[in-house]
Amino acid sequence: MSDIQTDTYPFSLDVEPVGESGSLFQWSIRKNGKLHQRSDRKHPTEAKARAHGEAEIERLIRDRGR
Repeated sequence: MSDIQTDTYPFSLDVEPVGESGSLFQWSIRKNGKLHQRSDRKHPTEAKARAHGEAEIERLIRDRGR
């Protein structure tokens, strides 16, 4: 994983395994520490879940500027 920091304040991204097997992942976005949005589907890998979550944060930041 990379250590590149992006300016996503006030949003943060959490990626967690789902279920007992831990073979699926979901993301959640927090705004100022409070749950703002959660993925509506489970992703097959942590990387895919992270990519989808990051794309959603980018959309939230872009739409905030409008």
